[in-house]
Parts: sequence; C-alpha cells; structure tokens
Amino acid sequence: MTGTEENGTTQARADKTALASTFASDDNDPPDSVDRWTLIRDVVAFQGKLVLDGLRDLLLSPLSIAAAILALATGGDKPGRQFYDLLYLGRRSEHWINLFGATRHVKPPAFHTDEGNNIDALIDRLDEVARTKYEQGGLTQNAKDAVDKALDAVNRGLKNRVPDESTKPQ
Repeated sequence: MTGTEENGTTQARADKTALASTFASDDNDPPDSVDRWTLIRDVVAFQGKLVLDGLRDLLLSPLSIAAAILALATGGDKPGRQFYDLLYLGRRSEHWINLFGATRHVKPPAFHTDEGNNIDALIDRLDEVARTKYEQGGLTQNAKDAVDKALDAVNRGLKNRVPDESTKPQ
C-alpha cells in the first residue's frame, strides 16, 4: 500500500469515526453546532417527520371523533375507552416519529427550558373554572344537565332498538 492510499484509508476511518460520533445518541455533552452534512441530514429527516406527523394527524382527527361518538353511544355511565386507546396509540406514534429528535445534536439555546406550562395545563385550568361554576349552580350546570339528558336518551334508544326487518339476516 502506498503512502497516499494509507493516508486515504486513515482519513476515511477518521471521517467514519467522526460521523459515528456525530450521530451517537448517548452523547452527554452535545456540541454548540454541527457540520453541514449533519444539518442537511437533520433538515431532510425533519421534513420527512413533518409529513408523517401530518398524515398521522389527518388520520387521528376523524378517528378520534368516531371513537368518541362510539364511546358516548355505547359506554353508558363510564364511556371513553375507545377514545383513550386511540390517544395512547397517538402518543406511541408521536414518540416513534420523534419530530424534534435532532435537537440532541446540539446544546440547547439559552432560552430553552423543560419547565413551564403547556396546552394541557391551560385546558386543566379551564376545566377547573367550569367545574367551579358547575358546583356553584351556574349556567354550566344547566348545559351539562341538558347534554347528559340527551346522551342518556341516545343510550336508551340504542339499547332498546329493535332491528329493522330489512337489516335482519335471511
């Protein structure tokens, strides 16, 4: 092997090692920046993940409504299993897609924090206000009673439904 071939092999090995360390997920102290090829890879991967995430959202939206309707129509006093099973499936797919996973390649910016509220905290606060109003006997109680009455009627109607002659098996 000539000196040039040897240097080329050594350089290729060094490049491969550097590339492997760039993509290592166990890196406890990521760099402040990445090389251009890592950036290109991460941008392309992010775009692909956005497509997957969007397709998942397009599927979950109508499925979640259907699951909720099914749960409300057949669940009696404790509805919801179908809807929450779908949420767990969505959570699993969200973890698998890992939309923002490339952030492991660089140190977080100064403004980053894992603390703080999210939309669920806001929804919980609104729910708390609505429950308080309900307990005080406000308009929310009347609305809840009307919805409960309508859902009870739907449940009774589905349970007492007599099969139509045209739908009976021959």
